[in-house]
Amino acid sequence: MTDRISLRQLDYFVVAAQTGTMTGAARQLFVSQAAVSLGIAELERQLGVQLLLRSKSKGLTLTEAGRVLLPQARTLLSRTDELQAGLRDVGQTPAGDLLVGCFTTIAPFLLPGLLEEFQRAHPRVRVDFVEGSLVDLQHQLLDGRCEMAVLYGVDIQPGIAHEVLYATEPHVLLPRGHALARRSTVRLCDLADQDMIMLDVPPSMRYFTEVLADAGVSPRVRHRTRSFEMVRSLVARGFGYSLLIQRPALDYSYEGREVTVRPISDEVVPLPVVLARPAGSLPTRRAAAFAAFCHDCVARDPGLG
Repeated sequence: MTDRISLRQLDYFVVAAQTGTMTGAARQLFVSQAAVSLGIAELERQLGVQLLLRSKSKGLTLTEAGRVLLPQARTLLSRTDELQAGLRDVGQTPAGDLLVGCFTTIAPFLLPGLLEEFQRAHPRVRVDFVEGSLVDLQHQLLDGRCEMAVLYGVDIQPGIAHEVLYATEPHVLLPRGHALARRSTVRLCDLADQDMIMLDVPPSMRYFTEVLADAGVSPRVRHRTRSFEMVRSLVARGFGYSLLIQRPALDYSYEGREVTVRPISDEVVPLPVVLARPAGSLPTRRAAAFAAFCHDCVARDPGLG
């Protein structure tokens, strides 16, 4: 009979891969370095493959087999944690740790409210979050580091399943007193001879460029920045206009200077906000509860879209 691999061996392997050293893994797991080394060596023997390359100068490096096993091991350990937490309440309520990813510019507008309300509805789920780019967050989903992520629904990688939460449309951001600010709406063609402040964060730059191109406008970009608030501050100072998706409750920059927000009169292709997860994986009870809660929040607050 083939020896069964143990959860302890998988735990040793995952933590060693995360920390990059046997010593670091031992310290985090509160066991001896020898125990970690022997546990991983036994796991490699049972699987018949090498999972980690050992080097005194570089520490631990994942082999191809290790890269394949790592997300599966994380998923299995996560499900074990859920099983243990769930059995304490006879499996009736979601419980355990849930790590949610969120795209950087969406996070401050959507995530705090979701976290507060979800925690109130599901107090036995301990939710944490990680912010990042589309690429970073999808890597974390595929690696099993986070269970779900809120993203814009573009440039979705193979292996990622997603469902639309709501659709967004851009608005024009103008300095106070700008000639176009006197209008109730702005035509994109009227921005053709204006300087633009571009939010240079994928997919924003490409999306805004395409929105303008559909109206026959090639943006005259004066400044690029990866900071949402830097865009608003530069616009408030009169350096140009911008297109943005998210809108703070107050139309002021960090400096306290007023900006003017106007809707676009042209028909614009919406940018969907989606809830993503690894394709083919069965979500944990807590992840399924979070997904259902997100959809419920959107249904109760149509203003999100």
